[in-house]
Amino acid sequence: MLKSYLKIAWRNIAKNKVHTFINVAGLSVGMAVAMVIGLWIWDELSFDKYHQNYNHIAQLMTTQTANGETGTFGSTVVPLSAELRTKYAGDFKLTALTWEGTHILAVGDKKISQNGMWAEPDLPAILSLRMIKGSYANFNDPSSFVLSQSVAIALFGNADPINKVVRIDNKADMKVAGVYQDLPYNTSFYPTKFMLPWSNPANWWNTQSTAWDNHGCHLFALMNEHADFAKVSAKIRNITKPHFKMNDEVMQIHPMAKWHLYSDFKNGKAVGGRIELVWLFGIIGTFVLLLACINFMNLSTARSEKRAREVGIRKAIGSVRSQLIKQFLSESLMFAFLALVITLVLVLVALPYFNNIADKQIAMPFTNPWFWAASLSFTFFTGIIAGSYPAFYLSAFEPIKVLKGTFRVGRFASLPRKVLVVVQFTVSIVLIIGTIIVFRQIQFARSRPIGYTREGLITIDMNTPEIYGHYEAMRNDLIQTGAVADMAESNSSTTQVWSNNGGFDWAGKATGFDPTFGTIAVTYDYGKTVGWKIIEGRDFSRSFPTDTGAFILNESAVKLSGLKNPIGKIMHWAGKNHVITGVVKDMVMESPYKPTVATVFHMNPTWVNVITLRINAKMPMREALGKIEPVFKKYNPGSPFQFKFNDDEYARKFSDEQRIGNLATVFAVLAIFISCLGLFGLASFVAEQRVKEIGVRKVLGASVANLWRLLSTEFVLLVVISLLIAIPVAYYFMNGWLHQYQYRSPITWWIFALSGTGAIAITLITVSFQAIKAALMNPVKSLRSE
Repeated sequence: MLKSYLKIAWRNIAKNKVHTFINVAGLSVGMAVAMVIGLWIWDELSFDKYHQNYNHIAQLMTTQTANGETGTFGSTVVPLSAELRTKYAGDFKLTALTWEGTHILAVGDKKISQNGMWAEPDLPAILSLRMIKGSYANFNDPSSFVLSQSVAIALFGNADPINKVVRIDNKADMKVAGVYQDLPYNTSFYPTKFMLPWSNPANWWNTQSTAWDNHGCHLFALMNEHADFAKVSAKIRNITKPHFKMNDEVMQIHPMAKWHLYSDFKNGKAVGGRIELVWLFGIIGTFVLLLACINFMNLSTARSEKRAREVGIRKAIGSVRSQLIKQFLSESLMFAFLALVITLVLVLVALPYFNNIADKQIAMPFTNPWFWAASLSFTFFTGIIAGSYPAFYLSAFEPIKVLKGTFRVGRFASLPRKVLVVVQFTVSIVLIIGTIIVFRQIQFARSRPIGYTREGLITIDMNTPEIYGHYEAMRNDLIQTGAVADMAESNSSTTQVWSNNGGFDWAGKATGFDPTFGTIAVTYDYGKTVGWKIIEGRDFSRSFPTDTGAFILNESAVKLSGLKNPIGKIMHWAGKNHVITGVVKDMVMESPYKPTVATVFHMNPTWVNVITLRINAKMPMREALGKIEPVFKKYNPGSPFQFKFNDDEYARKFSDEQRIGNLATVFAVLAIFISCLGLFGLASFVAEQRVKEIGVRKVLGASVANLWRLLSTEFVLLVVISLLIAIPVAYYFMNGWLHQYQYRSPITWWIFALSGTGAIAITLITVSFQAIKAALMNPVKSLRSE
C-alpha cells in the first residue's frame, strides 16, 4: 500500500511541473531559513558549554547607585578574591581574578600582538582548559604562563614550546608552562589567547591587594557542587560594605549559564539580553516556514477541482477517506523530503554568508546523529503541517456530485485560502516595517553630533615601557614627516571612557551628593588633535604653566555638578585643587544610543596609555602610515606598529543593531519571495478557473486593462487587509524595541506608507503576468467548447 501511495504521489509531482516547482521552491526556502535559524539558536543556547564546569562557574557582579542611576557591571576589587576564599570556602571552591588586555609577545625578532589576561592560578582549572602540552600546575610560578595552541604555533612553529622563554611587553621574561586547545568561538573566553600569572611583578594590579575602592579587574569562581546561587548571592550581598562605604554597593554572583543570554541588568537583576534575539529569530523562522506551508495548502486546495474527479473515482471503487488522507499526506511528505535535499544544499551555500552577517562560526553538523534526527523529524512535521488541510479538505468530496459533473467548490471555498494569503503578507509586511525601523534607528544614532572630528584619527596603544617619556620628541618627529597634523596622549581612546571616579568636591556642592564622573587624563594637544569644540573658557595651553592638573568639563559634567559660570572655579579631587579652564561640547565616547557620560578631562601626562594621531588630510592614508611607522619603530622598538582607526571603532558600536537589521532584511526578502511564489501560483489557477468568463467579457468588449484590473483587484484587497493588520502589530513590537534606547528615532507615518506601497507594488508585479496573459488569450479558444 505504501509503495502504491508513493508511486501515485510521484506521478502527480512529475505531471504538474509548475505546481511542483512552486511548492518545492517555497518549502525549500522556508525550510532553509528555519534550519539556518535553528543552527544559530543552537549555537546561542550552547554558548560556553564547552567548559566542563559550565553549571558551577560564576562571575562576581557589582551593583552601584551613582548620579541617581543603578548600574550592574563585572568590574570588582582585588581583595574580594581572598575574602571569598577564606570566609566563604563552603560556597566557593575556587576563585580567580583577571585583567584583560592586549600584550606584545616576543621570541627573538618575532613579535606579535595578542589579547590575553593576567589571571590568578586557579583560572585554568575553573575553565577546565584542555591541555595539549605541559600542564597548568606550574601556573602558580610567577615566571610561567600558559598559551593557546594558535599562539604557540605563531611564536614557535612546530617546535616544542614547553619551557621556552617569551618576553612580555618588553618588561618581563616568562617560560611556557603549558599549551591549551584554542577555545571555541562560542565561548566568553574565546578572545583570550594566553594567561599570565597574577603574581608577576609586571602586573600592576598586584599593588591593589588592599584597595577596596578600585574597581577594574574581573573575578570568576567555581562554586561548590551543592551551592545555591541565589542563596550565596544573598549571603555575600554586603560583603564590601565594611571596607567600602560608597553608593550602596552590593555584590551578587552571575551564573555562566546566563552570561551570554541574560547580560542586561535593571535595578541589580538580570532582565534579558540576547535571549530576546533568540526568541525573535525563532519566531521569524517559524513564520517563514509557515509561509511556505501556507503556499502548499493554498496551491493544493486551489487545484481541488482538478483532483475532485480522482477522489470521486477512488471512492466509487472502494477507497475510504482514511486511505485518501494517507495518499495526500504521502504527496506532501514527498514534497517535503524533496525540499529537504534542496534545503541542505541551500544551507551549505548560505552558511558562510550567514556567518559573516551574524558574526558566527557555525558549521553543518553532518556527523551529529542528533542533527539528522532533528532534520528528519522537522521535515516530517513540515510535510504533515503542509499537507494536513489539503488532505482533509480533498478527501471530503462526495463522489456522486463529482462523477455527475455537478460538483462545485462553492463561493466560500476560497475563503480559507484568502485568510492564509492575508497571514502571509501580514508576516512579510511586519518584517519589512521592522527592517526599515532598525536601519532608521542606526542611521539616527550615526547622524548624532559627536562633538569632535573622528575622521582621520588613529589610536595606538602604549604597550611597552620604551614608548613613555618621549612625548615632545616623538610628536615633533611625527609632525615633521608631514603625515601627522597633530598628536596627543590620553588614558582613554575617543570611543571609550575607561575610568570613572567619585570623590569630587567644589564650593556649593550639596551635602551627601557624590556624583561619579568619567575621568580622562590628557596632554596639552588633545583638544586640537581630536577637534573638540570649546564653548566656554579656553583649551589647555603650554603658555599657562598652571594648566598642569587643570580641568576641562563637558556640558554633561557642568549640568551634573550644577556649577554656574564654572570657568575659574576650583574642584577638589584626589587630594588636590584643580582649576576649571574650559567647557567643551559633549563628546559621544560611549554608546551612541545613551546620554553622554559626564566627563572631566584633566591635564596629567603621567597617567596616559593611548596615543591619538590626526592624519594629514592632504596625504593618502597608505602613504601617511608608511611615514609614521619608522618613527614609532625608533621610539618603540619592542612592539610591532599596530593601530586602530577611530571611525572603525565608533562604527563597531552599531554592530549589534546592524547585524539585526541585515538578518531581518534577508528574512524579509525571503518571506516576500515565498509569499510571491504562492501568489503567482494562485493567480495562475484563478486565471485558469475564470478563462471562460474572461473570454465572454472580451467578446462583449472588455479591454485588456479592464480584465487586468478584474483579476488583480482581489489580490490587492487581500494585501490591503494585511496592511491594516500588520501596521499596528509592527508598531507595537518595534515601539517596544526602540524603548530600550534612550536616544531613539521616532516612528513616522512614511515608514508604513512606504511598506504598504512596496507590498502592493510587489503584489501587482507578481499577479500581472498571469492576469495580462489571461487577458490577451484568444476568446475563441476558451469558448470553443461552449
